[in-house]
Amino acid sequence: MPKEKYFEFEESEESEKPTNEEYAVAKWLKSNVPTKKTKFLNHHVEYFTGTKAVDALLTSKWATGKNRIFKTRQEVTDFLHSMLLHKLFHRAKKVPVSEQELKGKSKKKELEKGKSGDEKDGDKGQGSACESKADSKEDKKEAERKKRKIRLEMHMEQLFLDTNDAYVWIYDPMPWYYWVCGTLVVFGTITVCMFPLWPATVRKGVYYLSIAAAAFLVMIIALTVLRVVIFCLVWILTVSRHHLWLLPNLTEDVGFFASFWPLYKYEYRGPGSESDKASKNKKKRKKDKHSDEEADEKAPLIEKKPAEAELEARADEATDKSELELLVEPDTEDINSRDDTSTPPAKKNSESESENSQRSSTDRDFEIVDAGDLEPDDNTT
Repeated sequence: MPKEKYFEFEESEESEKPTNEEYAVAKWLKSNVPTKKTKFLNHHVEYFTGTKAVDALLTSKWATGKNRIFKTRQEVTDFLHSMLLHKLFHRAKKVPVSEQELKGKSKKKELEKGKSGDEKDGDKGQGSACESKADSKEDKKEAERKKRKIRLEMHMEQLFLDTNDAYVWIYDPMPWYYWVCGTLVVFGTITVCMFPLWPATVRKGVYYLSIAAAAFLVMIIALTVLRVVIFCLVWILTVSRHHLWLLPNLTEDVGFFASFWPLYKYEYRGPGSESDKASKNKKKRKKDKHSDEEADEKAPLIEKKPAEAELEARADEATDKSELELLVEPDTEDINSRDDTSTPPAKKNSESESENSQRSSTDRDFEIVDAGDLEPDDNTT
């Protein structure tokens, strides 16, 4: 490799690294320029606006002191552009959240509210009206908040402009207490490894402390077993009507002192209690819903009229006979008179439906008559 190219490559690598001055400015901006938190590519990030960063640097020591670096607003923008190229932050594009996404989230919340509302007991009255007003106010507030929400996306043009564009911080300095904790951990491990070299009194004190810690753990385990045994005994003797828990927060996800308070929790779940009433109301609602579904599924069946049954019987006889017989129109007056006397006028539609079904099966109306009543056919003689 030629020497010129090698030096060019070294200079380009060094130019990509931020200078100490840029690190100092970035640290000052991170603590003095207001930032906002949002999600960017499924990561929680902090971002600032370009104009606020320029305004803050124009009031800093780099623009007001004796050895000031920035004299004009354009110089501040150029310096921040070089910091962007050195990957201390990058430019992002503000994208407002679409109405479809907001509607999808609101629908999910409404479904969850509806499920919880079915499980809970509610009175339909003034309370429901007040709740609806409160819900409408909350919905309006949520809608206003949602309108302000934005989503960040990567901008294709990576440059710094003195505008309201968003710039996401990449520079994340490690806090000083991280270094302190790290050094304490290192020294702690070294001292534990040198336990045989400790003085006898210190080793004896550590031994007693370890015994006390083990006894405390055994006591916690014994308390958890004891509270379960007492609960089961009370539950069996009272036929699941009385529930008594000692130290109910002992196994809950709470603080150390909160896990030992309250000392006990008593609850009555027998007949007449609130839980019993709630369970009865739930069962009643389920039964009503089940009965409504069954009533919808079972449609009322229409009984056949005697005239329809008679016509169907005649049709079956006509198909079973081997000899062909002449088919003529039935005497509809007799059928109508019988229908008027036997069935109400509301069921005449079913009669016409049966006649139409007979027409569709034979392509014409028919009635079976005796052979003697027929007129002789000239073609057959």
